[in-house]
Amino acid sequence: MMREEFLYYIWENRLTDKDLKTIEGESIDIVATGYRNTDSGPDFLEAKIQIGNKLWAGHVEIHVKSSDWNRHGHQSDKAYKNVILHVVYENDLQVNDIPTLELKGHFDGSLFAQYQKLIASKTWIPCEKSISQVPVFTRLSWLDRMAVERLESKSGNVTKILEANQFDWEDALYKLLMRYFGLKVNNEAFEYLANILPFKTLLKHSDNLLQVEAMLMGCAGFLEDDFSEEYPLLLKREFSVMKAKFNLLTMPAERWKFMRMRPSNFPTIRLAQMAQLVHKNGCLFSKIKAAKDTAEVKALFDVAASEYWETHWRFGFSTESKPKHLGETTADVLIINAVAPLLFCYGKLHKDESVCETALQFLEETEAEDNAIIRHYASCGITAENAMQTQALLHLYSYFCKRKRCLECRIGNVLLHKINQIS
Repeated sequence: MMREEFLYYIWENRLTDKDLKTIEGESIDIVATGYRNTDSGPDFLEAKIQIGNKLWAGHVEIHVKSSDWNRHGHQSDKAYKNVILHVVYENDLQVNDIPTLELKGHFDGSLFAQYQKLIASKTWIPCEKSISQVPVFTRLSWLDRMAVERLESKSGNVTKILEANQFDWEDALYKLLMRYFGLKVNNEAFEYLANILPFKTLLKHSDNLLQVEAMLMGCAGFLEDDFSEEYPLLLKREFSVMKAKFNLLTMPAERWKFMRMRPSNFPTIRLAQMAQLVHKNGCLFSKIKAAKDTAEVKALFDVAASEYWETHWRFGFSTESKPKHLGETTADVLIINAVAPLLFCYGKLHKDESVCETALQFLEETEAEDNAIIRHYASCGITAENAMQTQALLHLYSYFCKRKRCLECRIGNVLLHKINQIS
């Protein structure tokens, strides 16, 4: 069955034959196809079409059948009054006085057959068996675009944080870091903690590590027990002072998960590391914004939990002595998911292209991620060299491959348009 998205592809890429006529028999010359409209209204805007001896400028609407015009309610929609050409696959009904172009028989039918084969595929992604045959330059240039789209998508979420905190960039970084400190298991708990314990409150006492850690552990609900060890008792006393001073809230400790986690990822360890991060750097975003490369950013993230945690994973449970440093892998996660999106958003909102480029540079300098999707692409012959490419592949999978938007994908276009040229 014919699909509108395939007709968009035919129109946009000028894949019709040259001998085009309206259903009334007037010759058609496509001077400009117009640009694709993804919002409400006609499908292509600002087109230029020579019909007979007259040049028309306006919009183009595309349907599988001409009767879809009425079925979609365009006859009473003012947005369609400037449509100069109605392009249809099959003219089954005369619905208006707008010139109509019927495409049936005016494009290579093998293209549609190949498209149907792609979207009907039961493989992991439609082009799983042929994606590696696409020229490397085409793949890489498309992945570059996917990386930018990924950052633009993430910067939309960052903007929501900024709108809620009156565009406090330091607080936004704190909230993003907290979310990704929690990994998937505890990210909601970390987000909740970041919302009830503002960064500005921590910053007021950032010169005092004990007080910063006390506020983080206390608001997280980890200081409610009766302790026998000196350090948690000291934290508890400090928190009682901070709680009264700032009217702090406490979340239930039951919200935190420890099961099926590596001890190095326990929320207690992560919070102790966050305390060191705040204590060491204060206003961290200003320092990240000044960093020239990821080596400088990772130097900012080079912290270890306080001395008590060298022999503990949780309060009251002793272990063999081992420093609890924020690892290289965690630093990469924070750069990918917090630093780069926030920098990109900053560049976009301040119209500073150099900051956006720095965000992409940081991703390019970061190790490639390792997850099921990235491994599956590798099995198809597409191996990512860095985090910019893994982020691009994740975006490609979520927004194109998974949804079978092959016609809007440059890789899919090549596979369709040059099917006989790819060896």
